[in-house]
Parts: sequence; structure tokens; C-alpha cells
Amino acid sequence: MFVEIAAACPKDIKKFAPYGPAADRKIWEGLPEDFREEIIRSGVPYCHYSYPSLTATGYMEFCRNGNRTRYETPYFDRRRILSTLILAECAEDKGRFLDDIVNGIVAICEESGWQVPAHNSYMWSGHYCLPDQSEPVLDLFAAETGAQLAMAEYLLKKELDAVCPFITKRINEEITDRILTPYLRNRFGWMGGWGSVNNWTPWITQNVLIALLSRENLSKNDIHEIVLQACRSLDYFVEEYGEDGCCDEGAGYYRAAGLCLFNATEVLNAVTDDAFLEVYQNKKIRNIASYIMNVHVSDRYYVNFADCSPVAGRAGAREFLFAKRTGNKDMMRWAAMDHKMDSTRLQPQAYNLFYRLQGIFHEEEIAGYDISRPPIKRDIWYESVGLLIARDETFCLAVKAGDNADSHNHNDTGSIILYRKNQPFLIDVGVGTYQRKTFSSQRYEIWTMQSCYHNVLTFRNDVQLPGAQHKAEVRDVRLSESSVSITMELAAAYPEGTVQSYSRKVEFLKGQRITVTDVFSPQREGTFLTLMTVRKPKWEEDRLVLEGGGQIAFSSAGTAKIEKILLSDEKLKKEWGDWIYRFRFYPDGCPISFTIVTKNAWMKAKLMG
Repeated sequence: MFVEIAAACPKDIKKFAPYGPAADRKIWEGLPEDFREEIIRSGVPYCHYSYPSLTATGYMEFCRNGNRTRYETPYFDRRRILSTLILAECAEDKGRFLDDIVNGIVAICEESGWQVPAHNSYMWSGHYCLPDQSEPVLDLFAAETGAQLAMAEYLLKKELDAVCPFITKRINEEITDRILTPYLRNRFGWMGGWGSVNNWTPWITQNVLIALLSRENLSKNDIHEIVLQACRSLDYFVEEYGEDGCCDEGAGYYRAAGLCLFNATEVLNAVTDDAFLEVYQNKKIRNIASYIMNVHVSDRYYVNFADCSPVAGRAGAREFLFAKRTGNKDMMRWAAMDHKMDSTRLQPQAYNLFYRLQGIFHEEEIAGYDISRPPIKRDIWYESVGLLIARDETFCLAVKAGDNADSHNHNDTGSIILYRKNQPFLIDVGVGTYQRKTFSSQRYEIWTMQSCYHNVLTFRNDVQLPGAQHKAEVRDVRLSESSVSITMELAAAYPEGTVQSYSRKVEFLKGQRITVTDVFSPQREGTFLTLMTVRKPKWEEDRLVLEGGGQIAFSSAGTAKIEKILLSDEKLKKEWGDWIYRFRFYPDGCPISFTIVTKNAWMKAKLMG
């Protein structure tokens, strides 16, 4: 699709020049005065700012002990604050922030490598503790750094040249050496063409396009090859998606996958007089766009299988603009509503200047969009990934079928997530702070990745295994206005010989109840069902009562154990608080069946005796 369009593009590719530089005062002073003042105020705390140092030993920590945060925190702080200062200067245009901007630009240009330590891998030589300046690695954040500096030069070229012309000269030299040369010379795996691709492909491609197509000094041949290679990569990425557009990496990674696909397309449109607009008419692209609304539960919560966080971030300009391009008015309303709930409309934690420019120059449009009619969120079956989502006035239910070979996979085939009254009820814990072990052969030593900490059965000590062969066989899926159900055979998700059969049926009778029935053979001593919750549970004979409301009734006899898990990981604590709970039910026999009902249904049952 992308390559075909590129072949028909005009030979003269324009420079990428979004919105307008600081020197174009009509554009910047056309922003609402209060909003422009807010942008200026955001930069004031960083006047005379001392950028944090990045040390060699800090870089080496990843190789030495697996720690990522001690280097990455100051690394991203540099970029986040630089972007804030650049926008403040663009809004004010008085030179007040220029010295601090120059300090930030030069500090980043002098870094030995723009790739973060965890990504310091070389195509031919393995992984090293320090960057090799002769072989720049084009990873996620090297590309994003190149895009940031390119936008800095574009927005403030006149002002920076007035300070010293060597600043923008240095930016161009570093982008040439660290982005252009490796992009045209090397074949990185994320470019596609062999093996699977993931969010790296559109994320890096988007930022390479921003970094390079905003240059003045590229030859026509280089520009042509850049566009062609980007289109090849985007085609590889889209090809891996099912027609339904489901992102197997989850809601958080959608923002690095689907939304970066969108912005890569927007850059291509900007430099080709909208030659790529037809992309948005493609059914798969439209489905990719709408995925994020479909997996949204309410407020800050999302369905979060695999490495996805349950708190995947507020929708903003990119979601709104992608919806607008694909003609999805429900999603436009949803994005506008969610954005209005965000108290940080300036995206202070973001360092991608283009994202922040999109937010600034579309703020009025999004804020003024009519949200009087709420968006419609429909039940959906994502067959390509094996994800079922269904809702009524009380519950939002998600069931994960599919296999254990997703990108950012957890061994969670057959698991369920349940929200009651828009609050977590049965949870997927998600993933903690990334470390060396996270993306290594030791990944499944991490407890949050294991099936025994997901809402499925464990057979004595046998847990699910990773890999495409460890999967659910979906026997039946039914969706109607009044009910939803799915039946899965899950034996293959476990080691061979664990069980001959493990059938799970999930039935959702809307407005009444959700029932989960597990049937397995042969029966094995020590088999238990796990249910994970953030609410404090209490076992009462045949039911689990959760603090704050809601009960789970068991029709099977058995015993129960409740484990209180202290969360020490800062990321998990931010998402769930200090504690979560693991409920284990040991059945006396088979099947195991449990039911969650609405409050009204409980009352009706109680009145009937």
C-alpha cells in the first residue's frame, strides 16, 4: 500500500515544515492568549537550568546489574525540559529561554550515543556496555532525539543562528551521522523484511521522517530512498496486523504503534501534497485507529493484557486527529471527552516536540468539539488476537484467547479482566519497571508474566508456557445485544501432558450475571484457580466478597487461600497502590464454576429466597 503510493508520488518532495517556526509571529500569537501564557509559564521553572549529567558508569549499569532507570531518568529529563523550553521561547519570543535551550542542545549533541543502554546492540558484534560512536545504533530514542533536535532547529533556526551559526550546523552534523547514515546504510531488524516487527517499526520510522525530511541539505536521491524505505517498513508493519486492527501489544503500545503509523502517514502527506490520504480509506487502517477507543474501559482505565499498563494515558491530539482522518466521529467524541479530563494539556512529560506541537495547535479544535452525545462503545471480538470485550451498565468484561506469542507477551491465554462500575474488579497486574531480565531468556521468571498470577487454572505446579503453539482453541464465540459468550479449549497452553482437556466457558448475560465454568480432565491434586484483585477479598463459605462492593459466588465446593502481595515496584504501585491480592481456590472436584452478578440480580435472588 505505502510503496505503491510512493511510486506514484511527485518527484519533488517538499520539506517537512509543520505549523510554523517561532519567527512566524502571526501563527504563534494567534494562539489564545491565556494558552500562550500557560506555555510560557511552563518554561519559567527551567530558566538557568542545570541539565543532569549522564555518566559512563551510569550507562554501564544496565550491563552490570540490569538497572535501566538510573541512566534513563536523567536522559529523558534532558529531552523533556528542552522541549518545554523550546515551546516557551516560541510562545514568548524574547530570548529569555535561549541560553538554556542552547545548553540543552549542545549537551545532547555531545552524548556518546543517543540509544539507551538497553538498546545498545550492534548488528554484528552483540551488546556492549558503552556506545560505539563509529556504529550509531538507530533505536527508538536515537530516532526520537534526532526528531527533537530537527524540530528545535526548524522552530528556532533564526534565533539560534543569531546566537551562533555553529549550533544548527552541529545539529545537522549529528543528525547526518546518527540518523541519516545508519538509516540508509544499515538494515536494522525493525525495518522489516525478515522476522516479525512491532511498535519499533512505525515509531522509529515516524521520527526518522521528521528528522530527515525537515533538512535543507539532502539530495533528491537520498530523499527518494528515505521515503521508499519508510514506506517499505510501514507496509511490513501493517501487513502483520489482522484485518480487525487489534494491537497485540496493548493500549499503551498502541500510542507507539498505531498512532506512530498515523503520524508517519501525516509526515508523508505533508511533503507530498497529501498523496497518502487514501491510506485512511483502507478498512484495516480504520480498524487500527479505532482500537484504542474499543479497549478503553472508563476514566483512566484500559483493558491491559500483556505488558500493557491498566493506566495507559489520556487521549490527546493524535487520537483525535487519527479519528478525524478516518471519519470516526464516535472516536473523535471519545478523544475529546478524555482529553478534557487531562489536567496536563501541555504534555509536560512528553519530549517529542511534534506531538506537543500537534497538541498546542489543535487544542482549540479539540476543546470546542461537541461532546454532548456520548460515544458508542460496542462489544467486539478481535479474532486476530483472540480478544473479546463486552459491556453492560455495570460490567466491562475482557477475555484473552489467542496464544502466548504476543509481542510483549505474558502467559495469560484464557484469562479474564473484569471492571465493575468502572472500577477494577478482577485484574491483570501488568508489568513492572523494565529491567534487563524483562527482555531476556529469564523473562518468565518475573511473577507478573506467569499464568499462576493471572485469572486461570494452575495444575499443581504446571503453568502455561510461552510460544505460538501454547494457545487457545476457540470453539465458539457469540455476541448479541443481550448476551455474549466464548468457549475455549486451553490444554495446549500448558506443558504437554499436563491435562488432556481444559475447557473454559465465559457467559455474560447482560444486566444479570457473568459465569465462568472450567472443565478439565484428568483431575489432578493441587489444581487451583487464581483470581487477582486490587480490592481486599474475604472468603465466606462459598463466595468471595470484595471490599467496596461485589461478590463472586462459587457453585463448586473447595477451599480457599488469600495472599496479600506487597508491591515494591514503583510503576506497579503507581497503578494499583501498595497492595494487591491473589485468591486461590482449590476445588474438591470438577467442574469449577463461579458467577458475578449485578446488584439488582443479588437483590432479586435474595427476595426470592
